[in-house]
Amino acid sequence: MTIRVHALKFTLASLAAAACLSVGAETVRIANQGDALSMDPHSLNESLQLSITQNVYEPLVGRNKDLSLAPALATAWKQTSPTVWRFDLRKNVQFHDGTPFTADDVVFSFARAAGEGSDMRSYMNDVQEVRKIDDHTVEVETKTPFPILPDVLSQVAIMSKKWSETNQATRPVDRRKGVENAASFRANGTGPFRLRERQPNVRTTFSRNGNYWGQIEGNATEVIFTPITNDSTRVAALLSGEVHVMEPIPVQDIARINAHPSTRAVTGPELRTIFLGMDQKRDELLFSSVKGKNPFKDKRVRQAFYQAIDIEGIKRSVMRGASNPTALMVGPGINGFAPELNKRLPYDPEAAKKLLAEAGYPNGFEVTLNCPNDRYVNDGQICETVAANLSRIGVKVNLAAETKGTYFPKVLRRDTSFYMLGWTPSTYDAHNALNALMRCVDDKGAGQFNLGSYCNPKVDELILKIQAETDKAKRDAMIKEAFKLHQDDIGHLPLHQQALAWGVNRKVDLVQLADNYMPFKWITVKK
Repeated sequence: MTIRVHALKFTLASLAAAACLSVGAETVRIANQGDALSMDPHSLNESLQLSITQNVYEPLVGRNKDLSLAPALATAWKQTSPTVWRFDLRKNVQFHDGTPFTADDVVFSFARAAGEGSDMRSYMNDVQEVRKIDDHTVEVETKTPFPILPDVLSQVAIMSKKWSETNQATRPVDRRKGVENAASFRANGTGPFRLRERQPNVRTTFSRNGNYWGQIEGNATEVIFTPITNDSTRVAALLSGEVHVMEPIPVQDIARINAHPSTRAVTGPELRTIFLGMDQKRDELLFSSVKGKNPFKDKRVRQAFYQAIDIEGIKRSVMRGASNPTALMVGPGINGFAPELNKRLPYDPEAAKKLLAEAGYPNGFEVTLNCPNDRYVNDGQICETVAANLSRIGVKVNLAAETKGTYFPKVLRRDTSFYMLGWTPSTYDAHNALNALMRCVDDKGAGQFNLGSYCNPKVDELILKIQAETDKAKRDAMIKEAFKLHQDDIGHLPLHQQALAWGVNRKVDLVQLADNYMPFKWITVKK
């Protein structure tokens, strides 16, 4: 019922607005299976949300079309000592409300991103201090040498200090606690597009920023973003011309979209790795039939789960071949990827049963698996298949699949025993995944997305060395060693890298990035 009502609302709205590309050619309509959960750029470290908000807010350091670093709100940067970076800030930049951009906004934004409630703390956990030198110069001092700091800061958006204070939005919207503020629904960035209207889960409208400091290559003057949960409705909207761009394409519909005279599928590899995590910290799982102990603390149980999952079956029947099974938490294209380690343990239900018996669970046990059903490609179906696989070794999985709007706050509170997550290293470097997913959890942002609290002090020691090492060969060797330790521990259950598949009207040109971001400034509608 919910899907039908939602689809009806979308159809009526879109038909009333425009039905074809020839009318209002500079308006671009984009549909996605989910919505951004907030307009606050520090509230959720999730690529769809960041993809949307980075059209409005900007970092000091941006990215080119080939994902190389590019000047954004900083025009230049350099190390003045092993632990200090100096950033020259762009002059004559205004926020959307006309307030000048200065160093005060950078100092404020970095403190906000590092503070309570922020989902971006893992980008700031090794920053010691941010100093204003003058109105257009800041220094960032790190706790140890950090040669990839500019890459890391490419994900930290700059907000207006004045606007945030005036609107009581000095702290991020905390999705874990359900806390909202003005930054949830309004925005005031420096980016190429302004937020004009926000209707959560219905429609978000952006308009071109006429006072933007940089070049906007595309001709879109308005972008209307609409979440359409139902796959069939989303495909129909593209084929009818009601939307110009949609993602993801259900893998079974790629050929149909390519065969249609007015649409095409834009596909490519994605840097995201999909994996399962397990609570390895609590003495008793929150959601399990096992009382008085935590089976996931036993490596044999973790390995049993790993070897019970038929990853090739998932690739074949669920992903229709559009996935790349993996044994690592990062994939090809990420600096530090070690192909020689990318060999999965064999799928072997009988071996898995023996491991469970050795661990003291000859008859298996019950556990709840938390999954989103509107975030990753076929996420709900993947979890259903994992549950069926585990049932063969006596594990009864109680599948709790839900929309990402309720899923992420739940798992980010660590209110879970067994969960699915996807991760794209936003720095395109293995350190990002190591620091956020595999580092022992602290209160500064290390291991912020290590939701099962995996912890190996040897891995932590290597992460700090990797962070400071400038010799590529030595650094890659340490990354490989850290991955091997994590792999041997069965710290997580890696599944696959999914493929990107966007549906695009043939009159629309855009840039598909391997991190699944969609910059509006590079979208053009051909006349």
